[in-house]
Amino acid sequence: MKLKLFGHGLTGIAIASLSALTTIATINQPSYAGRTTFYCEKSKGVPITFASTQDGRKVPMIKWISQDYFSREWTGERRCQEVSRRFQKSYDNGTLKYIRTGTLRGEPVVCAATSQNAPCTDSTLLFTLKRGSNPKETVRRLLNRRGLVAGNIVNENSESTLNIDFDAYLNNATDEINTESN
Repeated sequence: MKLKLFGHGLTGIAIASLSALTTIATINQPSYAGRTTFYCEKSKGVPITFASTQDGRKVPMIKWISQDYFSREWTGERRCQEVSRRFQKSYDNGTLKYIRTGTLRGEPVVCAATSQNAPCTDSTLLFTLKRGSNPKETVRRLLNRRGLVAGNIVNENSESTLNIDFDAYLNNATDEINTESN
């Protein structure tokens, strides 16, 4: 009988210890929920990927105006929805520390990265660019100019690679669509 009680006592201690460890592990995990959200919305008929920041700003990230390169099924609105979803996923996963250009399967791409030298992968892909385009120039044209002008390009290590510190970019980007000339 005493042995049974002793066994229950150990079980209770083990459960309490595991519960405490789980709580500590949960507290130490970064939480990105509720900070910045990404979504697609039309402005003057043009689909735009927006970032809604925790301080209440509505920052236009990308205007989806190129209609003639991608297949008819990948309309500007569909690309906007998909890329907004990818931005959100990367942000929530903690992988959107940098926006960088690169190559994936021979195509020029823009991806999320945790460091300046992280490779673009299927899981970090934000969007594909037109084949033969200059990725750095395309990103400069697509992204909010005020954020880029603020000096947030942290590394240009080749003709086609560009790294942008995402938090610095977002903090300096304007929240007014009319100031953009994309």
